[in-house]
Parts: sequence; C-alpha cells; structure tokens
Amino acid sequence: MDYLQIKGGKKLQGDVVISGAKNAALPIIAATILSDKDLTLTNLPNVVDIRTLLKLLTMLGGTVDHQDTVVHINNATINSTKAVYEIVSQMRASILVLGPLLARFGECEVSLPGGCAIGQRPIDLHLRALEAMGATIEIRGGYVRAEAPNGLHGAKIIFDKITVGGTENIVMAAALAKGVTTIINAAKEPEVVQLCEMIRDAGVTVEGIGTSELTIHGTDRTPLEFQNTHIIPDRIEAGTYLCAGAITKSSITLHKVNAEHIRSSINKLEEMGCEFAISDETITLYPAKEIKPVNLITMEYPGFPTDMQAQFMAVLVMAEGESLVEERLFENRFMHVSELNRLGADIWLKGNIAAIHPIEELYAADVMATDLRASSALVLAALVANGTSNVHRIYHLDRGYDNLEGKLSKIGADIVRMKE
Repeated sequence: MDYLQIKGGKKLQGDVVISGAKNAALPIIAATILSDKDLTLTNLPNVVDIRTLLKLLTMLGGTVDHQDTVVHINNATINSTKAVYEIVSQMRASILVLGPLLARFGECEVSLPGGCAIGQRPIDLHLRALEAMGATIEIRGGYVRAEAPNGLHGAKIIFDKITVGGTENIVMAAALAKGVTTIINAAKEPEVVQLCEMIRDAGVTVEGIGTSELTIHGTDRTPLEFQNTHIIPDRIEAGTYLCAGAITKSSITLHKVNAEHIRSSINKLEEMGCEFAISDETITLYPAKEIKPVNLITMEYPGFPTDMQAQFMAVLVMAEGESLVEERLFENRFMHVSELNRLGADIWLKGNIAAIHPIEELYAADVMATDLRASSALVLAALVANGTSNVHRIYHLDRGYDNLEGKLSKIGADIVRMKE
C-alpha cells in the first residue's frame, strides 16, 4: 500500500494544469449506455474511479479503448445488464448506470453502492423517481432489480432534497423514456449541466439546463447519437490547489480552469485575505500575509461545496483567529478532524459544527486518510507542518486526484510516494 511522505515548510511557486472533472466524467461515461454508436470522450482525469467505471462498461459488454485522457466507447455490444458487486462496491458513482441501463434495455440489476464513508447517501430518491416513471423495483441479495419491459414513461419528479446523483440518473432515464419528464428541485452543479448539454446535443429536447427545474422530452427508447465530448475542468481539484497556495502563503497559477465554477471558493479565499488575477482559463492566487478567520457553511451549488470543506478547514487551522465550519450535507464528514489534531491543530466538534482555534504551528506526524477529500486536507496541512509527515491510505486520494504528488512537486513541494 502506498503513502505520501511530505516535508513541510516549502514555499510553492509555479503553474498547475487542472485535469478534467471526475464528477463530470462519471455520469457522462454512464450516459454512453444510452447510445449504440461510437463516441469519444476527451480530457478524462487519470484517476481510479474513471478506470473502475470503464471496467464496468466492458463487463457489461461495451467496447472501450482508453488511452491516457481519451476514451473511445461503443456500447452497441452490451450483452449484460448486471452491474456486479465487485465493481459497484468500490465506487458509489456506479449507481449511475441504473437509469440508462433500465431506460435502454427495460431491465437491470445493480449492486447497492459503496465508496467513501462520509455518511449516508441513500439512493431511495433515485428509486422512487424511477418507480414514478413506470419501473418495478425490488432490493434483494444486495442488488437493486429494476424492470420496465415496455419502457419508462415521462413523469413529474419532485425531489424532497437536492440530489446530484439522483438528478443525473433521472435525466439519463428520461432521455429514452416515452413522453415528457419534469424534475423539480434538480441539482444545478456544473457536472449536471454538462450531462444535460451532452444529451441535448444528441437531439433530446432538454429545457431549464442550469436551473432547479428540468424538462426532458424522451425518445421512446430510440438510442442517442452523442457528439464527442470534452470533459469540463475539475473544480474541486482547482480549489484544492488554491488552498495549497493559501496555506503555504505562496503564489500559484492554475491553467485550464473555469473561475465561475469555483466562485464560492474564490470568494472565501478573498475573505481570508487572498487576492486573484483571473483571465479566460487562468487563475493566479496571491496569498494573504496573514490568513483571516472566516465562517463557512456547506451548501448545494452554487453555495460552498462540501467537497471543499476539509481542504478549507486545513487552511483555517493557520488563520489568525477562530473560524466556524458548519457541514449541512453529510453527517460524517468531519473524520479528518482527529487527524488534523494529530498534526497539532486545535479543532473542536459539536454536532455538525467545527470550531477551529488559532495555533502557532503544525508539527509533523503520521496520519491516516479516511475519505477522498480528507486525504487532500491532510496533504495540505503536511505542507506547512514542521518536519516530515506520512499520509497513509492514499488509495482514497487516488480515486479523485490526478497525479497530486507530481503536480505539487512541480511547484516546489517536497512530496514523494512511498511503499508501506
């Protein structure tokens, strides 16, 4: 098993090229099931979750040619509609094959999902919506078994809470349904927007893209013909590198990034005293001389993203006063706190609120990653800790960050990948 060895105290300087967004690529890969034609996806990040979902496509019978950041896919050859536990248990996003498999083939079996242990992320909203569209669903033996032998039909779907995965699954299912589907309280994340645009560009009428109400006019099981798609930049990766600059008080420049997608992170960093120069696809961070404390609350897009909470908490450890972080989306997303405290942080928890008290400095320690974003928070803290830290269980990190240690090394970090 690999771990990262990081010697703290190094100034960073230079340029980072942001990879494609994992959370955009995953639903788009799943959506290719809706097509029986060739298509090409570009700007894929080199992360484990992408390779896992592409492996699932091949296990379903799809044809996949994956080279670096490009994949050629043809799903005309799919001959199975069972997504097995072996794959789905490794990654929650595998549940995204449920909607397109059911819509195209009228039946499927998908194992209940696994992934990061950051709290309950039930799929009941997905299942109730598919039932409203005419599916018969049962859960047996750890699998979701869904049938709609005559195809799905349009319906009015009202999500009780905003769900990114649920919105994506139902948009894909609705694309091949008979009639019109309306989704109320839809997620508005950039990744959802790109999926909707891809389906629209394949000839499906999709109204309300980027809003909380989506209307999809289905094709009644006629497979789609997608255009080749270039994956949008990863806004969480971009935010993480901005935090690396902020915590080390270093100026860094990001390339191939969309500033509007990370506006909430930029706003908080400005509140903390950082300054920015922003052009078309480039962002340069000028760090604060002294990091100011801020309060933040995680919310659905365009609010502050829960996927940036851990990284910002690491930066706030080095602020000049007390900060409060309120996690409203996942009940178990403070597991990095105990590990940050091992490095010398002074963070107190009460329910879903963390109070971060100011400290003089962090000290190196052995720490253990518990989920994907917690991993990056520990790396950020280790960058400024006094001494050499070891961050263990970085297989979490590899699920979502493309060559993190390589990109950090290039801008001056003393970080190497080691074997246990």
